[in-house]
Amino acid sequence: MLAELFRLLRRLWPISALATLMGTASGIATAALLAVTNRALHDGAASLPALLASFAGLCALALAGEVISDIGNNLVGQRVIAALRKNLCAKIIAAPISEIEQFRSHRLIAALNQDIDTISAFSFMFSSLAIATATVAGCLGYLFVLSPLLFLIALAALALGSIAQSLARRVGIRRFGAAREAEDRLQKHYRAMVDGAKELRINRERRTFVYGSELSGTIDAIFRLRVRAANVFVTANAFGSLLFFVVIGLMLALHGGVAGADRAALTGFVLVLLYMKGPIQEIVGALPSIGRAQVAFRRVAELSARFASGETALLDARAATPGYGERFSTIALSDVAYRFPAPLDDSLVATQPDARGFALGPLSLTVQRGETLFIVGENGCGKTTLIKLLLGLYEPETGTLLVDGAPVRADQRDAYRQLFSVVFSDYYLFDTLLPGDDTLRADAQRYLERLALAHKVSVRDGAFSTTDLSTGQRKRLALVHAYLENRPVLVLDEWAADQDPTFRRIFYAEILPDLKRQGKTLIVISHDDRYFGAADRYVRIEDGRIVEEVRPGEAVEAAAASRAT
Repeated sequence: MLAELFRLLRRLWPISALATLMGTASGIATAALLAVTNRALHDGAASLPALLASFAGLCALALAGEVISDIGNNLVGQRVIAALRKNLCAKIIAAPISEIEQFRSHRLIAALNQDIDTISAFSFMFSSLAIATATVAGCLGYLFVLSPLLFLIALAALALGSIAQSLARRVGIRRFGAAREAEDRLQKHYRAMVDGAKELRINRERRTFVYGSELSGTIDAIFRLRVRAANVFVTANAFGSLLFFVVIGLMLALHGGVAGADRAALTGFVLVLLYMKGPIQEIVGALPSIGRAQVAFRRVAELSARFASGETALLDARAATPGYGERFSTIALSDVAYRFPAPLDDSLVATQPDARGFALGPLSLTVQRGETLFIVGENGCGKTTLIKLLLGLYEPETGTLLVDGAPVRADQRDAYRQLFSVVFSDYYLFDTLLPGDDTLRADAQRYLERLALAHKVSVRDGAFSTTDLSTGQRKRLALVHAYLENRPVLVLDEWAADQDPTFRRIFYAEILPDLKRQGKTLIVISHDDRYFGAADRYVRIEDGRIVEEVRPGEAVEAAAASRAT
């Protein structure tokens, strides 16, 4: 956590150093004010003018130091939060797709929102904590000047209280960590509550279980863990407060019985100890927030490490390699194999062979530029996995991704992907259009009319006016995005599955042929066997392997020749 924090502070060290220095000056000035006050109580009126001048100067220094420290530390804190947000977003965007798919969206949302907000809340406390720490340090220095022996007694009491706080912090962080795990589950249940609202309204048993067991149970678990963690800190804080009064009582008992413990020293000790109680309680009161921030930092650091990617330059436009353009002739997978991570414990693999997860390949597939290729097969046979390998979204365990017979290197993978426009079966529909020239809006309107959407959707201020459409219409709107990208290869994953019969026929009989005439290479995942004739070629997949390759045109010609003979 500290290494990540120092890395983020590296560019902000001048502001951070100034804020820390001024906070320290404010704390020391506060301690000096106590010394001046104690001296004024015991000196005569003759020294009062000089003491008042010192008092005014120290007040100005304490005030200026606190203001500058607050402003500087708040600026640094917000810069750190902004950097954390940007870094985490960049890691997620550049992360391997397989990691994103395994991690689950509710955990990502919790990290982006809750963990970052927890760290942000702590950043607002940093300035006051720095000043409180400096104040305590200054007060301890003054206590040493008053009486080294009494200082050691006070220091021993502070050490005992610190040990109690350290133990409490260890227990509290463990419970806060458990509560944070439960919050991941709560985000998942929130999503089920919203996305499954219709199903919950219909099914009473499911509704009762989701609310009574999953939602309420997880909320109660978070409540218990947080309360228990806070109780540990409160108990330790009460113990520390008791130590203060024990030390003060001890000072009073030692009055006149300890060498050097005169009335001025004892008065100063009691005055400083009573004042120190406030800053120390502020530090102690912040320990739960520090514990939660530490847990959040750890979660963010783990997420960043998990999402480390070899494609580190995805968001650096200057590092972008030249694209392939329209010049390719073939794209191919050569002896490619891929296996999903095991859903079960590795120890079960020996007794349960299926525990290793679904495997695709090894297989080889070549796509010619300008052809229409259908990929067909039963659900779960590996069609979408094959597409993700062909798109360079998954990295194969073995085998090679080729363009015109040449392997696609890791630093070329992003340029390679720019060949494709894709509408996945689980697509995300963006409502905004990419910035472009004035023809973009006209093109979008033309495609909306072509796909029978213009009566419901228009383009306003660079965005679609609505995405609140039926499932089939939303897929047509996603296809508008693909049209506007104007890439040489178009991949459509079960695009026609949610269309009505009329528009399904239009898709196979009109849209695909029109795209082919434009020179597009089309890769279509389909279950519509009555339209397989629209393909130049289709391959059938079973259990992760290509088991059949058919060219419908050649098959028709062969059948006609057979009938003629």
